Amino acid sequence: MNNRTIVPMLASVALLALGAGATVQAQQATMTFFLTSAGPGKGADLGGLEGADRLCQQLAQAGGAGGKTWRAYLSTQASGGAQAVNARDRIGAGPWKNAKGETIAQNVDDLHSANNKINKQTALTEKGEMVNGRTDTPNRHDVLTGSQPDGRAFPAAEDRTCGNWTKSGAGAAMVGHHDRQGLRDDDASKSWNSSHPSRGPEGGCSQADLKSTGGDGLFYCFATN
Repeated sequence: MNNRTIVPMLASVALLALGAGATVQAQQATMTFFLTSAGPGKGADLGGLEGADRLCQQLAQAGGAGGKTWRAYLSTQASGGAQAVNARDRIGAGPWKNAKGETIAQNVDDLHSANNKINKQTALTEKGEMVNGRTDTPNRHDVLTGSQPDGRAFPAAEDRTCGNWTKSGAGAAMVGHHDRQGLRDDDASKSWNSSHPSRGPEGGCSQADLKSTGGDGLFYCFATN
């Protein structure tokens, strides 16, 4: 093969790579849903809803979709005179698409129905990458939500939000399984947003506790516009 053949081939490969890169960037710009690639690293202490929303916005910006308004899919419980906040009420109206342009739900009701398309293959990060599930090492499938299956907050009696996302010690946070797999073949194990409370030797809300049951302090982010 001579230089006359090699040069056009290399040029074609470069153009294909540029085209593929442009397509990925365009898809990520239209992204309206992702699973965080990382949490703040302080367990379920996300800095409250404000801190979680801020991280959503920062990660979306890094992923090329910072022009939208992003909110964390997290509920809070009534406390100290403050009313509860439902995760379903803070994420906009939909539809929502992942970084590859795949629609995961048309609207809020669709998202909280058996028809939603959230699973390991579609709950991608802001980078368009899959997150480890139950069959991977390390397992990272526990996703913080603090929510009931319908996306609403729990009553204030029992902590299900690690002190409304301000604790990294004693407490508990409801988590879902983004890969829709668990220890049992039941609805809770297959739930993307309400599988089981966090737990662990450090009290239930630390980074180590979250990791001990197959999590990493990750949560879902949705664009409201």
